[in-house]
Amino acid sequence: MKLISDAFDWQCLTPGEGHFMFGYYDRCAWDATGQHHLALQIPQQSRLPEPGETAEVGIVERGRPGFQRLATTQAWCHQQGAMTLWLPQRPGCFIYNDFIEEANGRWKPVARIYDLARGLVGQYDRPVYAMSPDGRLAAALDFSRIPRRGYSYARATFKGAPPDLDNDGLWILDLETGKTRLVASYRALIEAHPLPYDLEQGADCIWLNHAIFNCDGSRVMVLFRTCANPASPWPWHTYMFTMRVDGGELACPLPHTLWRESAISHQIWGRAPGEILIDANWCGRGYEYVVFDSTRQRFQANRISKGMGPMGHTVFSPDGRWMAADTYSIDGVQRLSLVRVSDGALTEVGRFRHQAGNDLVDVRCDLHPRWSSDGRVLTVDSIHDGHRRIYALDVSPLTV
Repeated sequence: MKLISDAFDWQCLTPGEGHFMFGYYDRCAWDATGQHHLALQIPQQSRLPEPGETAEVGIVERGRPGFQRLATTQAWCHQQGAMTLWLPQRPGCFIYNDFIEEANGRWKPVARIYDLARGLVGQYDRPVYAMSPDGRLAAALDFSRIPRRGYSYARATFKGAPPDLDNDGLWILDLETGKTRLVASYRALIEAHPLPYDLEQGADCIWLNHAIFNCDGSRVMVLFRTCANPASPWPWHTYMFTMRVDGGELACPLPHTLWRESAISHQIWGRAPGEILIDANWCGRGYEYVVFDSTRQRFQANRISKGMGPMGHTVFSPDGRWMAADTYSIDGVQRLSLVRVSDGALTEVGRFRHQAGNDLVDVRCDLHPRWSSDGRVLTVDSIHDGHRRIYALDVSPLTV
């Protein structure tokens, strides 16, 4: 294995052959025991998935290299995997997105429920995007509306027509009953839009992406995006909306004027129910790690750290005292640091040199750092050794 760090002992959790990944940075990959880590084995790393191309869904175990195959899925992408998530209310169970073929020959996206002891035990009628921390609710949206195909699924054929304004948008799924409710329709989002005239170009291509629950599960955020040309969506316009999980208090704390020209790269909820953490280059000094209270009428952002310059993903530790922060590739290297929240000090814990070709849009391998629920371990996806793999680092000596 190529060296990641001279000072820190990184461990590879997945086999040497084949490509393995978890996915995004806004979720915990470990189960409640801290022994099982969700993983996918994907068939290739060179292009977007094609319809019918499957990934293997399974787990890896701490201290026991290898991959245990449990199921397959046709709902996966290189950036976010299959949205695999453990179910806190059902120990030993997790969900993942997939497709089922209906009698009419159409493919319907669903979320399947897998029990480590019994296998497949059920499904939800909508694919899951995110889950509340207590595991009682999930957010769902229409993946076929996302023109950025690397963040959707090959079976979710892109819908180029305008959305049904009253019957589509952000859905909340009750994971106990399986019932869903439309909490923010496209019409409601448009009516709450701070710059409705910005919809004059790109109004036909509107989509939602990056839904996330806050720390106590009382609120959800989602990105409302538009573009003029879905075949080449960048540059899209972004408006970040937040709301209660029942759809109330719908607001747009980050309009496109603050996202313009990539002035914000990523967003995630913070340590308190109203706090939002972003990676922002608002002062022209490179991307800095900034928080603000989305419940306050007056917008005021505070900097936690100067950051590492290039954009990346940031996420608080479970106790809120630390952050994990990565970067996009600069000169072929992606960096990962721990940030001490009290004073913004950064400790670099790894450098991942990725070979040429990893910058392929939406097929690239981002680190996407994820914390274990006890805050002791970080895992990342990396392709620095030639195969896409999952790596783990015990950071407890630094964070005690």
